[in-house]
Amino acid sequence: MAIDIASARADTPGCEKVLHLNNAGSSLPPTAVLERVKTHLDLEAAMGGYEAEDSIAEEYQGVYGSIARMLGCAASEIALVENATRAWDAAFYALAEGFQPGDKILTASNEYVSNYLALLQVVRQRQIEIIVVPNEPGGEISLTALEAAIRQHGERVKLIALTHVPTNGGLVQPAVAVGRIARRNHIPYLLDACQSAGQMPLRVEELGCDMLAATGRKYLRGPRGTGFLYIRQSMLERLEPTPIDMSSAEWSGREEYKLRNDARRFEISGGSVACQLGLGAAVEYAMAMGLDNIAARVTMLAEKLREKLGEIPGVTVRDLPGSGSQPRCGIVTFTHEAHAAREIVERMREQRINVRVTPLGSTRIDMEQRGLTAMVRASVHYYNTEEEIARFAKAVAAM
Repeated sequence: MAIDIASARADTPGCEKVLHLNNAGSSLPPTAVLERVKTHLDLEAAMGGYEAEDSIAEEYQGVYGSIARMLGCAASEIALVENATRAWDAAFYALAEGFQPGDKILTASNEYVSNYLALLQVVRQRQIEIIVVPNEPGGEISLTALEAAIRQHGERVKLIALTHVPTNGGLVQPAVAVGRIARRNHIPYLLDACQSAGQMPLRVEELGCDMLAATGRKYLRGPRGTGFLYIRQSMLERLEPTPIDMSSAEWSGREEYKLRNDARRFEISGGSVACQLGLGAAVEYAMAMGLDNIAARVTMLAEKLREKLGEIPGVTVRDLPGSGSQPRCGIVTFTHEAHAAREIVERMREQRINVRVTPLGSTRIDMEQRGLTAMVRASVHYYNTEEEIARFAKAVAAM
């Protein structure tokens, strides 16, 4: 069934206040998410935080099940964390404990800043090497070059790290094909699904990833301060997280501890129960809408936006096309020959239109390769309308 857009907008209070095209930053949450967070905060105020948590223990466990159903994995392979960076770091730094000088990490030119900073830190600490795999002409990672790098470096390749949907454009990386290569060569595969979770279907068996990091606040429309980490059970047994606390391990003897045997060994106690319940509500809401339906509408709206922007004199749409077999996603980026990205964002905000600057530092390698320093990022979601796209394009043209 197609999405009922009128109903979706009526269920999104923010739609009455702003034209929101910053869904790659943080989406407008639906009423179900807002109410679930507020209700639990009221419960904490009425009876105390721990007591409130005890009273909803079964529902809280269900959040793991909801995410697992969305990804097609076991609930025991899911950890709830504060955001996608925390999830990505937890997996990466645990894996990095086994790196030796001269080991290699393969990644793409549009890897996100937070991930690349972690890579650089481990380079400094452990004298490993980052290999940025060349792109195809369309901008996506070259599978041929990836396999060549694996052949060249053999067993020294200890990780393939890929951002599924880069933050600075409509490109969708060939994550499934990369997963096949990783599995065939027995190389751990860490996928950043920060921008793809909630925007398109994600099934970890199809993707072939051993670890997947995502946030709640973007296309899933959940609360800020939520995220999750998927760790394949066979990979989990190899990884010990740092730090640990009473959530992730048991103090089993005066000089001993025992890690949990599930992905929750990557959790630290004290997170927001209200927000995590809101994340569960957001995941269920997205699945009720249908991830295939969401992907189809987002793709359609984004292409209409690119078309409208492309008609404006002085505007250049900067989204990389990819191979053509994979549709571009809901992130649309552009520059204007007469106006800086920051100026456009500020002018749009005066008209209650939310867009964002994507700067050089967010994806430095890719931006330098393309000679760009900043772009405007307008990211659509299914609750946006064609009328909103026309209004935004008209506002840009009026500059």
